[in-house]
Parts: sequence; C-alpha cells; structure tokens
Amino acid sequence: MHLLNLGILAHVDAGKTSLTERLLYSAGVTDEIGSVDDGSTRTDTLALERRRGITIKSAVVSFPLDDVTVNLLDTPGHPDFIAEVERVLGVLDGAVLVVSAVEGVQAQTRVLMRTLRRLSIPTLLFVNKIDRRGARETELLRAVSARLTPLIVPMGTTGRLGTPEARFVPALSPAALDVLADHDDGLLAEFVDGTLTDTRLRTALAEQTRRARVHPVYFGSAVTGAGVDALLAGVRELLPPADGDPGGPVSGTVFKVERGPAGEKVAYARMFSGTLRTRDRIPFGPAGAAEGRITGISVFDGGTDARTDAVPAGRIARLWGLADIRVGDAIGEPREEYGHVFAPPTLETVVVPAPDTDPGALHLALTQLAEQDPLIALRHDERRRETSVSLYGEVQKEVLQATLAEEYGLDVTFRGTTPLCVERPAGSGAAVESIGEDANPFLATVGLRVDPAPLGSGVDFRLEVELGAMPYAFFKAVEDTVRETLGQGLHGWRVTDCAVTMTHSGYCPRQSHAHQGFDKSMSSTGADFRGVTPLVLAEALRRAGTAVCEPVHRFRIEAPADTLGALLPVLSGLGAVPRTTRTRGGLCVLDGTVPAARVHELEQRLPGLTRGEGELESAFAHYAPVTRGTPPRRPRTDHNPLNRKEYLLNVTRRVGG
Repeated sequence: MHLLNLGILAHVDAGKTSLTERLLYSAGVTDEIGSVDDGSTRTDTLALERRRGITIKSAVVSFPLDDVTVNLLDTPGHPDFIAEVERVLGVLDGAVLVVSAVEGVQAQTRVLMRTLRRLSIPTLLFVNKIDRRGARETELLRAVSARLTPLIVPMGTTGRLGTPEARFVPALSPAALDVLADHDDGLLAEFVDGTLTDTRLRTALAEQTRRARVHPVYFGSAVTGAGVDALLAGVRELLPPADGDPGGPVSGTVFKVERGPAGEKVAYARMFSGTLRTRDRIPFGPAGAAEGRITGISVFDGGTDARTDAVPAGRIARLWGLADIRVGDAIGEPREEYGHVFAPPTLETVVVPAPDTDPGALHLALTQLAEQDPLIALRHDERRRETSVSLYGEVQKEVLQATLAEEYGLDVTFRGTTPLCVERPAGSGAAVESIGEDANPFLATVGLRVDPAPLGSGVDFRLEVELGAMPYAFFKAVEDTVRETLGQGLHGWRVTDCAVTMTHSGYCPRQSHAHQGFDKSMSSTGADFRGVTPLVLAEALRRAGTAVCEPVHRFRIEAPADTLGALLPVLSGLGAVPRTTRTRGGLCVLDGTVPAARVHELEQRLPGLTRGEGELESAFAHYAPVTRGTPPRRPRTDHNPLNRKEYLLNVTRRVGG
C-alpha cells in the first residue's frame, strides 16, 4: 500500500479544518462531520482551539484512499502560528491549498503559495465555499493566476454557484494543453498530429503536478461535500507517494513535540529512510550529539494511532523515550536542511505573573511550551526575576495566556509588545587584556578586534594569531564566549553582521609543585579565557560603537482607490514608507515598508480607513537603523562586562587591586 503525507494549508477561515472533517467523513473514518463552530472537530483537539474556532497546533490524522494511506496534517491558518506551518512543510509529500470562493486570494494564501513553490512541494488548489452567496469562479481563477501562479489547470466547472445546490463537474479544461505544453513539447506535437489522447494528457498532468510545475484547481464545498470526491481522486492520482528505503540507514525528522499524560515527551517524526524499532538506541539532535532508547512507537491508521513495534521509511510516527528531543531534531542520519522558510519572530513581551502565581511553576511551564516551538525564544532575567517571550503577533499572546491558565493553572498578564531589535557595529574597535597587568585578574591574554561585516552575514570569528600558540581548548573557549557575549551589545540587543578577530593570545603553561600536583593559581585554565573575553569584547565594541536596528516589514495594501487620500497620512504617522503605488481597476495597490512594532496598529486601523475592503499583507523584510528618538535599550541578563567592577565582583574570586 502506498503512503502519502498530505498537508492542508490556508488563510484563516478559508475552511481548511472543515475540509479536513469532510475528507475524513468521505473516507469513512468518521460517522459524522465535526463542526468548527460546535468544537467537535477531530484535529482541533485543544480546548482553546475548539473555543476560538481556529487551529493553533498542527495535527495528524490518517485515512485510507483506495490503495493509498493518507496521513493528513492540518495546519494553522493564522499568521501568528506560522512556525507550526514551517515545521510541517519539511515532512510533506504534497499539499492542498484551500482558497475561499467568496473572500478569494488573501494575504496568507499568497505567503503560503510562494513558500510551497519555493520548496517545490506538489500542490493542489481547492476553492472552497462554492455554496456561499458571493462565490465566484471565473473571476477567482483570474485572481489565482494573477496573484498566486499562472501555472494552474482547472479540473472542471461549477454549476448553480452561490446556492446550497452548487456542484462541481469534473472535466479537464482545453486550456490544460497550453499550460502543460510549456514543459512538454511532445504534447503540442501530438495535438497538431491529431494523436493526443486524454490518457496521455492526464499522464502529463500527473507527472508535472508531482514535479510542482503545475497546480490543478478544484472547486467545491466542505459543508455540502460538492467537489470533494473529485479532490480525493486528484490526491490519489496526481500527488506523489512517500518514498524511502525501509532497509536503508535510519533517518527521520521531528516536526512536533508534545507532553503525554505523565509529562513525558512524545515526538512526532517523519521517517525518510530505514526502519525504527522499539528498544533501538538512536542518535538525534545536531550532529547526533544526543542518544536515546525508543520505548514506544505508534503510527496513524484509520483515523487513530495504534501502537506498533516498528515504523518504516515514509510513515509518520509518535515516539516515546527521547527525553531530550526537540522540534527540528534529526533522528539517525541527518538530512539536508532546507533552513527556515519564514522569518523568526520580531516582537517580544514580558510575562507578568499574578501575585499568587508560583514563579517556579511558571518557569517550568514556559520552558515546556518553548520546547514545542523552537522559533519562540525565552529570555530569563534572574536579577529582575522576569521572563520575556518572543512573538509573531498579538493573537499569539492571547493564546499563550489562555494556554498557561487552562493547561497549567497559571494566571499571567503581559506588558506591552516591543520590537526585537539588533545591534550592528558602527565602525571598528580593538582591545587587549594581558597577563600580568594589574587590572587583569585572569591568567589569560586576549586581544580582539571588531569590524562591520556585510548585512545578513551574522557573526564571523577569525584568528590573526597562530593556532599552535596555545592549546586549542583555549581558542575554543574564546570563540564560544565571543558568540555568547554578542547576545547582548552596548544597548542590550543581539549583535550581528560583524567579524571578530583574535589579535593577541597568551597563557601560563601548566605549573606544579613537587609532590603536590597541579597548581591552578599559576596555570591558565579555560575559565580564565571565558572570564576575560567578555571584558575585552565589551571594550572593543565600545570603541567601535553600535547602531540599534529595528525590524522592518514589507507590506502590500490593496484598497479602494478612493480611500488612498485617507490611507497615506495614517501610513506616514505609523512610520511607513510607501515605495510604489499603482491602480488596478477600482483598486489601488501600495507596496512599502513599515516598522514591525506598528504592523498591529495598521491591521486594526485599515478596515475603518477602507470601508472594510482593505487587505494587508506583511512579512519581515530587514533590520533598519532606528532614526527617530533615542535608540531603545534592553535590560541586560548577563554579568554586564560593560561595568568592569560589577563584572569582576560577579565572575571571579581573584579580583585584582
């Protein structure tokens, strides 16, 4: 039996979860269709998901489709939970992108389609809600071609559109030849010769769909079931089955981690090669640094998951026994990474516990939630006893608050959301601390120079001293400490796009007294280099200076042309910079940039400015220097090497003079 790992993606409220329920019902997995409104869906299992009617966590459910077993992955539609979507993309064989026949192509639809095409994931389009008043066919196909991709093949036509009796009539459009012939010259030749058959055309369609060169489009309704059988036939015939050698080396990827009833970690993994069995000891994590024994396996089958002794290549399984596993970890041999396809969070807020909330329990709960989402970082400030969490948006903050209350019994609020800035060196600066100087209590000589580096280059550590000048462990201690120290620059933000060069080195060789062994007070250790490096780097940064840069989003607004006069002053007041303005029919389209901190306000004000007809699409673009007002500062959570006396009192017991 073939396997297919299928993702369902959409803009929020396009009907993605309702379609999942309809597919399960049509496949005979469920006896009745779950309702998002009633909170009875199979994939939205969290109480919060059912109450709010949105998908927050990805979910897996399996159903049979003739000779194919489909693992269906339902993903969130709201952009605040894009990290959940990202993790699923790496384990898919194909996808169905749901578009509303009423609302049409929306902002998140465009983001998802661009990503699916960039990763070459075979994708079918399903235009949902054809039974709803205002549903469109011809106009919507034009919008899909213009705003998503022109490489579409309509798979039929609709009838009684916009009524409860709306239907979808499968039929390969004559226009399919034009699209398919772009990638297959033989089709056109056969058409001219009169030898082209429907079978040959459908074979070409399947081949090109599996290579993500074209995207078949189906119309239907998840509520009435119209068009769903045709979509299922397309899933079976046009999308590629999972591949992988069950006899090969074990290789898989973890895309989700949750906690079981006893608090144990349960990892969701897609196996790409080999066969994983219970009681196997398996390396996992970066470079296989960790190892664990598999104590339990379950696979998805017939709408539920069932315990098994082994999981072969191609399948998705739940794994027990890997206590230190994290989302994104490789199991066994690592595969080639595709990297992050969506930008990391650009906002941050401080969690404020209620007076009766246990700080220790809150710390544990936040840590467990962060384990499930590697793009959501925690930052602990021990001195202020504060924890900050990074975010994509305000909805995510509301969900985090509700999750802490409902799953952990913890009452919290949040401070205002602030942008996550970075610092970049404004120039070059160098500093040295040498052994024997009165001000240096460490048995280590370290000299560092900080230079600006190209945008987006991150941090580059270099040597201008001979690698053999001292033990390699000391060089490694310096490099590791440099990277850690750059997490907080002169203004408290992460320093990036810089080159740090080690210009001086020196150490005291191992000393010992007769019959007494190693004398630590006369011999350099790794702790000496870890201790002095932050002081040297902080002084080099001070001499170089840094510029605080805030996250900036690119935006596109489509709104009625007669609202442009009201829009432009508001955009200016929010610090937005329109780059291009053009009209399309009665619409104006504005492209530009806006500070990430003002995106939420723009989202809130847009409906009132555009009679509810405006549509905003935004995504992280770059970091830009803060030019208005005083650059924001971030409280430090380290021992503050910018204050030498404070730093030495906290770090070393050998404080000089």
